[in-house]
Amino acid sequence: MRLSLLKPVIDRPGPWASVYANIPQSTEDAAKQQELTASATTAQLFALGADEATCGAVHEALLTWRGGESGAHAGRALFAAHGAVVLDTPLPGPPAFPFAAWGPVPRVTPLLAAIGDDPVCLVVRLDRAGADFAVLGQRGTEDAGQVSGADRPLHRTSSGDPSERHFQTKVENTWEHNAAEIADAVREAFEKSGAEAVLLVGEARERHSVHDKLPEPLRALTYESEHGGRAPGAESALVDRDIAHVRAVQEREHVAQVADRFRTGAGPGNKSAPHAAAGIPALVEAAREHRIDTLLVSPHGADIARHIWVGSDADQLAVRGTELTSLGEEHPVAARADDALVRSAAATGADVVVVRDPERAPSGGLGAILRGTEKPAPE
Repeated sequence: MRLSLLKPVIDRPGPWASVYANIPQSTEDAAKQQELTASATTAQLFALGADEATCGAVHEALLTWRGGESGAHAGRALFAAHGAVVLDTPLPGPPAFPFAAWGPVPRVTPLLAAIGDDPVCLVVRLDRAGADFAVLGQRGTEDAGQVSGADRPLHRTSSGDPSERHFQTKVENTWEHNAAEIADAVREAFEKSGAEAVLLVGEARERHSVHDKLPEPLRALTYESEHGGRAPGAESALVDRDIAHVRAVQEREHVAQVADRFRTGAGPGNKSAPHAAAGIPALVEAAREHRIDTLLVSPHGADIARHIWVGSDADQLAVRGTELTSLGEEHPVAARADDALVRSAAATGADVVVVRDPERAPSGGLGAILRGTEKPAPE
């Protein structure tokens, strides 16, 4: 999961107002409903102890936001501290449980659960002459350049004349040359973009030819769409469906691989040198020592809402407040374990994976793969 979205809230001191709101967009009384949502949310925050300046900033943000979504309702998450909204981001849909919270660390776990693993897909719209690249993820689409091959000859003729057959051979050679150039450009764009999958869009022959010329590891991560093409106007809603399918497959496979690595590392065969940690005490110790490589979080679990003690820095965590006091933190405060561990993981460059399947999730809802664990090579 890409945690760059959380960067604005990770290192800033709290306390934090965290809001997950359902903003009506296209109903007749949308403006009135938006005003009611803003007023009710800020009243709730004030009752929880939020300062007047932060409540005012949240109220203004909720009242004036225009997301432009086409649906009837737009989900939205925002985080504010010390009189300023620090992060304001749309959700893929309405929040499952709209709420407002006030606490020492931002309530970011519901945001991560909403956006999921957010795999990035490199979309390649190609034809015989070249290809256009776009990088697509949950946060939007970015142009990733293009490649052009030889522009002649590209079209075969139907004549049986020997000279025409020679011309057709040159056409075939041009196609093969262009396919090789496109495949090489796909490899470069894939490596540069950090994508986790590729989707080829275009005519069947061109797609297959490029697919066959990709290096084997990349070929295994490359899919093809039978819909749409490179020409203007060839885009189709079916292509969007295919992109969503590819991203869903990648997310499912990545979560399964991480869950399997955790289960293997947490097994009895690794007691002497554990590669995984489970349980609040072990996770807190690993986070404090910057040893978490990947944090696993389940939306449901007995440990996620347990309170641990935190300080002003992201790596100041403890099971008991006296531990932090002895380490020099004068004002330790209690916070939810899931949000405190996510904040610590993001601050130290770790990854976070949301595991929704209860059969794959760690016991208690929280677990970690520790640094030093070798990651398996792609199959």
